[in-house]
Amino acid sequence: MRTLFHERDFLRLWMAGLCIFVVRWLEILAVGVFAYAATGSAFVVAVLTMLRLLPMGLFGAFLGAAADRMDRRRALLLVVLSQAVTSAVIAALAFFDAVAVWHLAVASFMNGIAWAADNPVRRAMIGQVVGPARMGVAMSVDVATSNGSRVLGPTLGGALLATVGLDGAFLLSVVIYAPAVAAVLRLPRTPPADGAVATPVLASIAEGFALVRREPRLVGALLVTLLFNLFGWPCTSMIPVIGKDRLELGPQGVGLLAGMDGVGAFLGAVTIALLARPAQYKAIYLGGISLFLAMTVAFALATGPLVAGAALVLSGVGGAAFAIMQPTLVFLGAPAEMRSRVLGLLSVCIGLGPIGFLALGGLAELFGASAATAMMALAGLAAIAATRRWWKHI
Repeated sequence: MRTLFHERDFLRLWMAGLCIFVVRWLEILAVGVFAYAATGSAFVVAVLTMLRLLPMGLFGAFLGAAADRMDRRRALLLVVLSQAVTSAVIAALAFFDAVAVWHLAVASFMNGIAWAADNPVRRAMIGQVVGPARMGVAMSVDVATSNGSRVLGPTLGGALLATVGLDGAFLLSVVIYAPAVAAVLRLPRTPPADGAVATPVLASIAEGFALVRREPRLVGALLVTLLFNLFGWPCTSMIPVIGKDRLELGPQGVGLLAGMDGVGAFLGAVTIALLARPAQYKAIYLGGISLFLAMTVAFALATGPLVAGAALVLSGVGGAAFAIMQPTLVFLGAPAEMRSRVLGLLSVCIGLGPIGFLALGGLAELFGASAATAMMALAGLAAIAATRRWWKHI
């Protein structure tokens, strides 16, 4: 694992990812707490998080095909700059007390477009730098970084909301993006994939779908991703609501609680980076999603912050196992010239998560956030059991 950081280009991609991750989790927490305080609606909170995922379903396949046709360094620079500009606009609106929930909805959607490009652009670049043999370890480091930032980001977001306000949270986001821009500018140019420029975008997308249909391993990996994002990931949007209503925590307490998931995920990712072997990837992938869903049920039904925090730590371990193996299995299952396209399809599966967010938001309005979260996670466990015939080929 240490040798990865001797690769200067990996270090630059890692730095860019670190900045993006910290801002992502900071803003998700800040937006969730602000929106719930402004509207009192758990459904609105779920929708705002959903809007960050919606572009993956809408544009993931196109972004994957486009990534094969252009210099990925330029694409990554556009991604980072677009996020920085969006955060700056929200910071300015909040400073003048002019921010409304619909502004946050637009910002969430815009940042979701950038998020949709992460797999076919930045993570594909990581695979190019480290090679297939080290992809599992590289993804472990990347996910450990992402989940470590889930401790720092929500903690910063909660503290800034309590002391400065929404403008301070988003202004810090703009500052954090600066080193990401510097790191991306120092990356070398990456030429388009062989033959990609000559192939129309729709034809490239069709080639990616055809490959997946022929390869049972990819079908299984993408199916498990879809189930996680329908039943598991939406539940994280209820952490601010459950923390405030069921556990009676303030903004700082909610921030610390949300960070517990990141603690577990960081520990899980480091352990996998040090110990996991390719023969164990399938078990790690399926065990990860199962543990995440089971501990989400425990969190939703917890009556005190200590039990809730412990459940989130364990759910973080499971989430890290899933998140590491998700791009790794897809990357290893696709030929080199098709990886960005298939990773774009992975983003589509992630982007179908808004269906789950809408379902969870509706259930939360009917039954309350805690009951709805438990119901969704239990449904996810049932779906995993019912789809064994497809994921057994992973």
